[in-house]
Amino acid sequence: MAVTADEVKARLAQVTAPDGRPVIETGALSEIVVSDGKVYLSISVDAAQAQAWEPVRQAVERTVRGTPGVVSALVALTAERKAGTAPAGAAPPAPAGGTSTQPVRVSGQGAHAGHAHAGHTHAPPSDPQKESRGLPGVGAIIAVASGKGGVGKSTLAANLALALSSLGLKVGLLDADIYGPSVPRLLGLKGRPVAEGRMLQPLESWGLKVMSIGFLVEEETPMIWRGPMVMSAISQMLKEVNWAPLDVLVVDMPPGTGDAQLTMAQQVPLAGAVIVSTPQDLALIDARRGIAMFEKVNVPVLGVVENMSYFLCPHCGTRSDIFGHGGARHEAQRLKVPFLGEVPLHMTIRETSDAGRPVVATAPDSAEAEIYRSIARSVREALAGGHVGARPAPRIVVEG
Repeated sequence: MAVTADEVKARLAQVTAPDGRPVIETGALSEIVVSDGKVYLSISVDAAQAQAWEPVRQAVERTVRGTPGVVSALVALTAERKAGTAPAGAAPPAPAGGTSTQPVRVSGQGAHAGHAHAGHTHAPPSDPQKESRGLPGVGAIIAVASGKGGVGKSTLAANLALALSSLGLKVGLLDADIYGPSVPRLLGLKGRPVAEGRMLQPLESWGLKVMSIGFLVEEETPMIWRGPMVMSAISQMLKEVNWAPLDVLVVDMPPGTGDAQLTMAQQVPLAGAVIVSTPQDLALIDARRGIAMFEKVNVPVLGVVENMSYFLCPHCGTRSDIFGHGGARHEAQRLKVPFLGEVPLHMTIRETSDAGRPVVATAPDSAEAEIYRSIARSVREALAGGHVGARPAPRIVVEG
């Protein structure tokens, strides 16, 4: 019988906090998320108490794993420090009104360290060369990113991966959008990854190896996770999935410039980023932020794609610039980054995406598929000509 969150919580009543109270009565536990025997939760405490709470985290982990029906557990200890309360010998505190963070410990199936987030300071790993390595058997890792949501980034990522595959490359697609995973729907994929030892086997669709948090939770389940759990989940999907052998791993990033983007840049040597924007000014403002963020962490911007660039009437073929036109091209020229192409707002792209039958895979001879292949060729040339992917992941310190 499947385990429930209430059953896990009942078992945790036997675990005591440093002050002797049951841990479930301290208010430190997050919501307990359970999916197919996999349990996720975090413990949030003041940084001054972090050392005392680490044995509690370990006890919580052991107890959760010992609960009948549990196959794996992800337990994060988030240690937060309010501004002005830095311990002796520590770095200066964050600006007034903010918070700074200490490292956290994260455990899951195959435990590994994570990094905390609670404001604007991300502590770098003590040895970035040791902790931030590429993935064995994976040639280049590229991020498909946008400064804001709703610009068609996931559709672009899926079709770009398929277009790269059609050019003869071995390609994987990682859906790193923890809060809004859409790759399973875009590729028509259902099912659960199979674990072989510590490693998960990715699902396969249209010749791609694919992993998404959407395979592990129900489609309508909200992911109410703090930053450390998001970062740990992304790290696990990168490093505890049997990706090899791949020429390219395409990563569909969540919108914005937060935890997921920094985790990706810190965990693996990204070969580059593709920025997706619509032509309108509001989207371009956020696209600029995305470009600036990747430049700050020394990730090459492979180029900008103008998505929903224009609308083609399916009946008469008339073109309408609903969101304006040419804004992304102009912005790319202004910022001196490559412009990769224009993707129209087209019924075929929308219909095939909603149906889980992406246009590059199901209508390879269409004009829309050729647009994606043209973008893929430019990306492939950038990867081949720039000697990217060999440098170490950057050491990141972001101050707010």
